[in-house]
Amino acid sequence: MAKAAFLGLGVMGYPMAGYLAKAGHEVTVYNRTFSKAEAWVAEHGGAAARTPREAAAGAEFVMACVGNDDDLRSVCLGEDGAFAGMGQGSVFVDHTTVSAAVTRELYAAADGVGADFVDAPVSGGQAGAENGQLVVMCGGNEGPYARAEPVIDCYAKLCKRLGESGAGQLTKMVNQICIAGLVQGLSEGLHFAEKAGLDGKAVVEVIAGGAAGSWQMANRYETMVEDQFEFGFAVDWMRKDLGICLATANENGASLPMTAIVDQFYKDVQKLGGGRWDTSSLIKRLRALDG
Repeated sequence: MAKAAFLGLGVMGYPMAGYLAKAGHEVTVYNRTFSKAEAWVAEHGGAAARTPREAAAGAEFVMACVGNDDDLRSVCLGEDGAFAGMGQGSVFVDHTTVSAAVTRELYAAADGVGADFVDAPVSGGQAGAENGQLVVMCGGNEGPYARAEPVIDCYAKLCKRLGESGAGQLTKMVNQICIAGLVQGLSEGLHFAEKAGLDGKAVVEVIAGGAAGSWQMANRYETMVEDQFEFGFAVDWMRKDLGICLATANENGASLPMTAIVDQFYKDVQKLGGGRWDTSSLIKRLRALDG
């Protein structure tokens, strides 16, 4: 069993850290709001730290799941950052969805203190975290990844290294690009069914077994038909992720016309007050257009 730290106890990090504790690892947690860390310790045991540096001290593995590039820098760098507390050969595993650029920046910074850095964004949402069924896509050196993989497996159903530093984040971008198009297509299909006077649920029960089937269809069609969106992966988070995808596409020359359009559709959903709605709320936009 390893000595581990987990930085960031949001809707993803809280249960992920819990799976580390359940597996028998010695876990110290850090959260910007300390009371959240205290609540986690009351539920799972382990210890709560006041700073990322304190949490990382003596840890073999330091996991993080925070908000964005700047949040990740704040828990890694500086006098109170995790890198200041990490020892030679320890591994920092970043589960945040961030840019490949900040990943490579922090990979170099970790190397400067003798630590290793693995970018390891996840897919599966809050439900995947709570059920220990996340898909984890990784980038970084082979040796550190191999050491970290058994620990990551505590909350993953699939964990794979895709290449050198940044490859995990680039793969997560592919994931989000694909999801954006799928959800828009599903929204338009269900909206068309409504306008045609069809029973949307009955339609999906038929077409889900064919070529149109997808995870989004299987897991979201009922709530979309029922106009329920107060759950799941928030539109605000998706726009953050799609912004990273579009910025990276500008750098590498990839053409992402559908992604750019769907990003603007999500902006419309935000204007409807749906920033915290699930990403399947794209159908809400279509219904609003009809008045």
